[in-house]
Amino acid sequence: MSFDALIIGGGAAGLSCALVLGSAKNKPFAENKSIGIIAHQKTSHLQDALFNNVLGLQPGTLGSDILNSGIDQLAELYPHIAQIENEKVSAIQKEEGGFKITTNKNEYNSKIVVIAVGYTSFMTITGLETYIEPHPRAAIKKDRIWLKNTDHLIENNLYVAGTLAGWRSQFAMACGSGSHVATDILTLWNDGNQTKIHDKVTV
Repeated sequence: MSFDALIIGGGAAGLSCALVLGSAKNKPFAENKSIGIIAHQKTSHLQDALFNNVLGLQPGTLGSDILNSGIDQLAELYPHIAQIENEKVSAIQKEEGGFKITTNKNEYNSKIVVIAVGYTSFMTITGLETYIEPHPRAAIKKDRIWLKNTDHLIENNLYVAGTLAGWRSQFAMACGSGSHVATDILTLWNDGNQTKIHDKVTV
C-alpha cells in the first residue's frame, strides 16, 4: 500500500496531525491525497494520564479515553484516512521518491513520513539511529531521546512530532506539534503557500 503521507504513532501528536490533514479533504491540493496512520498506542504516555490543566478538557479527563475517542473521531469525520491497527513499525528506509516502512506484519511506501511515537530510549526503529540524541528538555536521569530536527523536519519529507521532536511532555504541546507538522505538509502540497485549516460557525 502506498501513501502520500503516513503518520507513525496514534498518540496526541499523531492523532492531531491526522485530524488536521483529514480536515483539508475538500481543498483542491489535498482532496486526492492518500493519507494513513499506523495507530500504535500501547507506549503512548496518554495511557496513564489524568488531565486537570488543559484548556477545553473537562477536569478529570483520562488520557486513555482521549486515545479511544481520538481514533473514533478520526474515523467518523475523516474516514478517507486509512487507520492501520495492531502493527508496530520496525524500520524506515529511504528510497527514490519516498520511504519504505516495515512493520511486524506489512510493508508500506509513502512520499512523506511523520514519526510521532514516544520519546523513551526504548524506541527502536531501524533507519533512525543517526538522528537520535539525548532529549534537550527532559531530565537526564529519565533517559529520554529526540530525533534531531529543524522545526520538525528531520530531512526532506521526513518529519517528527510531539515529545520525540524535542518538546516537553505536555498534552497541549504534543497536540500543537502534530498540528504544526500537518500544516507544514499542507503548505507543501499547496505549492508553498502558507496553509491552515479552520472550521467556522456559519450564520
